[in-house]
Amino acid sequence: MRDTLTTVIIRVSEARVRPERFEAFREMIVSAVRAFSGRYPGLVQHEVLLSPPGALLYVSRWHSEQDLIGYAGEHWRDQPVVLPGEEEYLLAPLQVRHFMLEPLS
Repeated sequence: MRDTLTTVIIRVSEARVRPERFEAFREMIVSAVRAFSGRYPGLVQHEVLLSPPGALLYVSRWHSEQDLIGYAGEHWRDQPVVLPGEEEYLLAPLQVRHFMLEPLS
């Protein structure tokens, strides 16, 4: 049985990036998310994962659904958070998925 006090929601936003714009997009995302820890209560951890030249993942871990609503809004389950001007770097719209950690012990 899951302990709801230790539940963490893992949010993965995947960007398919225009290869010629990859470095500029990486810089924009890293700069933007650097301030998220102090801005969004409930953000446990976050990281940017790179797969040049065409993909970038923003992975964040959240304490609760309420925390995700504070970050991404009421439609957090299926709508990605898009930064202003982000679409000019992308080959396709952002994709967002959510996971819950399954304890192994």
